[in-house]
Amino acid sequence: MESFQVVIIGSGPGGYVAAIRCAQLGMKTALVEKYNTLGGTCLNVGCIPSKAMLDSSEHYHNANKHFATHGIELKDLKVNLPQMVARKNEVVQQTCDGVAGLMKKNGVQVFHGTGSFAAKGKVKVTDAEGKVTELGFEKAIIATGSKPGSLPFIHIDKERIITSTESLNLQEVPEHLIVIGGGVIGLEMGSVYARLGAKLTVVEYADRLIPGFDSAMSKDLARVMKKLGASIHTNTKVTSVEREGDVVVVKAQDAKGKELSWEAPYCLVSVGRRPYTDGLNLEAVGLSTDAQGRIEVNEHLQTKVEGIYAIGDVVRGAMLAHKAEEEGMFVAEHMAGQKPHINYLLIPNVVYTWPEVASVGYTEEQLKEQGAKYKVGAFPFRASGRARASMDLDGQIKVLADAETDEILGVHMCGPRVADMIAEAVVAMEYRATAEDIARMSHAHPTFTESFREACLAATADRAIHI
Repeated sequence: MESFQVVIIGSGPGGYVAAIRCAQLGMKTALVEKYNTLGGTCLNVGCIPSKAMLDSSEHYHNANKHFATHGIELKDLKVNLPQMVARKNEVVQQTCDGVAGLMKKNGVQVFHGTGSFAAKGKVKVTDAEGKVTELGFEKAIIATGSKPGSLPFIHIDKERIITSTESLNLQEVPEHLIVIGGGVIGLEMGSVYARLGAKLTVVEYADRLIPGFDSAMSKDLARVMKKLGASIHTNTKVTSVEREGDVVVVKAQDAKGKELSWEAPYCLVSVGRRPYTDGLNLEAVGLSTDAQGRIEVNEHLQTKVEGIYAIGDVVRGAMLAHKAEEEGMFVAEHMAGQKPHINYLLIPNVVYTWPEVASVGYTEEQLKEQGAKYKVGAFPFRASGRARASMDLDGQIKVLADAETDEILGVHMCGPRVADMIAEAVVAMEYRATAEDIARMSHAHPTFTESFREACLAATADRAIHI
C-alpha cells in the first residue's frame, strides 16, 4: 500500500484544483477518478461541452437571423448537428487532456477507478476490471460532485426522456423539445435547440424562470426566450411524463388547477442536481449524509472525522464549478497552515444563454426581506452604443447600493458578455467599493462595460449620462 499526505476522490474542478494546490504546497498527492478521463461533470458533460454547443448554436442563429442585416448573404444554410457534436467532443477531449497534463506537471499521481473508504486512513480504488489498489492517507478530500436529479414518477430512459448529459449528444434537432425546469441548465440547453430550429416548451414549478436570480433578470431572460419562440409555463406542476413509442407525453397542472398536456419527441428533465456520494462507503470512517444527501462540514470544510474534508457539490451551497475550485484551493491552503478565506456572497452565478445573465451579491428580493435601505441604478443595453453596433440590445445592468454608505450590495446583469463583465463587479465588491467609486473610473468607449459604469451613475443621484 502506497501512502500519501493527501488523497482526493473526484477529479472535477474542485478535486483537480485541490490536487494542484496541494502539490504546489509540497504535499505528496493522489487523485482518484472513477471515469477514464479527468475533469468530472464540468469538463466532460457540463460546463465545457454545453458552452461549446451554445457557441455553435449562436453562430448558426446569427447566420440565420442577423447576417443579412450586416450585409452578409448566405445560401443553403443548414445545421450539421453531428459535426456540431463532434466539435464539442474535440473541445472536451482537449480540455480533459489538459488536466491530465497538469497532473503530470505537478507530480500528482492519478488512479482510475471507484474510490471508497476502507478504514480510517485508507482508500480503496477498484478499477473497471475489479482490480483493487489501496492508498494510505493522512488527509483526504471528498470531491465527488453531483448527478442530475429527477422527480420520483419520471423514468429517465436516456433516449427520449433525457438529462443534460444526453442532450449534449443528440444527432437530430428535435421538432419539439419539452424542458422540465426553468433553471440554468434547462434554459441553456433549451436555447441551444431553439436557436437550431426546435419548438421549445419550458415548464417551471416556481413563479418565474431562474428563480434564484434577481427578478428583473428573470423577466429579461423570459422576454429573450420568448423571442426565440419558447412557450414558457411558470407556476406549473408536472404530474406525469410517459413515453409512447417515439413520443413523450408530459402532463401538468397550472396555478389555477387547469390540466395541461404536451407531446414531443424529446423531454429534457432539468430539475436540479443531487450530491453524488454513491459507493464512497462513508460508514467505514464514521461519516453519513444529511436529508439532502450532502456531507456536513464546518467553516473550514472539515467533516466530523479528523483529516477528512469535503468540497463542491457534495457540501452546502451553490453547485457551481468555480465555487468548488475556490473550496479546493481553500482546503489545500488550510491543510498547509495558511489562513485562506472565501466570501460565499461574492461567488458569481451565470446563465450562458444569449444574452447571458450574471449576478453577484444580494438580490433586491433579499434586501427587501432583510429590511435593508438600498438604492437602485439600472442601465439598459438598448442605450449602449457598443450594444447597438453589435445588435445586442436586450437586457440591462442593475446595481444595488446601500442607501447611506453607497457600498455596492449586488450587481445583476442580463446582456452581451456579462459572464465576463461580472468579474469587475466581484472585484469592486471584494474591496467594498461604492457605486460612486465605479462611476468615477474611466471605462473604454465603446464597450459593453460602460453600461456598468452608467448603472452606477444611475444609482448615485440618478445621473446616468446616456439615458
